Amino acid sequence: MSPSSVSERPHTHEMVVVHRVFRRESALLPRLVRAVPSGATDRAAVVADHLAEYMTGLHHHHTVEDETIWPLLHERAADRALVTRMEEQHARIDASLTAITGRLPEWRGAAGHEVAQELAAALEEHRAALLEHLDDEERLVLPLVAEHLTVAEWETVGRRGLETVPRNKLMLALGSLLEDATPQEREFFLSRAPLVGRLIWKAFGRRQYAAACRALRSPLDAGAAR
Repeated sequence: MSPSSVSERPHTHEMVVVHRVFRRESALLPRLVRAVPSGATDRAAVVADHLAEYMTGLHHHHTVEDETIWPLLHERAADRALVTRMEEQHARIDASLTAITGRLPEWRGAAGHEVAQELAAALEEHRAALLEHLDDEERLVLPLVAEHLTVAEWETVGRRGLETVPRNKLMLALGSLLEDATPQEREFFLSRAPLVGRLIWKAFGRRQYAAACRALRSPLDAGAAR
């Protein structure tokens, strides 16, 4: 029998909101790379830093899943082939990140046109592998999580997900979650933040996140306006 009771199940929809961040950023990244003028190394460094943070965040997200979710589902869920499939998809995503990492230093250092196109293409290949995985995970795996994991086990996944976020990046991380959230989703995530965190978000966190988005995405907005 599953350790989760019928009346108290993990709130797995929060993973959908987290996935929405990776969906959005993986779509923006190839566009950001292509929008950097040839030789504009200062701008390339800004985009490269953002890309590095994205890759670090995604790698940590998948590491947490590998160490917390998959072992429990292997033990408790009947569809072990599905869990194996998810693990194999993680491996393909890791390979796509390796391809990106291999091109990033050269592009950051010179912002050459040819390597920019190669990097953007690698990012698009990465996104295709990522979306396949996220779609499968949301449609097939999260229902298994709700059935076979306890609320406490699911909350451990959430805490592990925050472990590597630097304190000075917490408002940016919160902003990235709230950017495309519905009013109900925003209320849920803000309600889980400590009171001081909610006050900081209202006082200046929202403005900090909006300014960071403008600085990163302004070339895309300018291109759309032309």
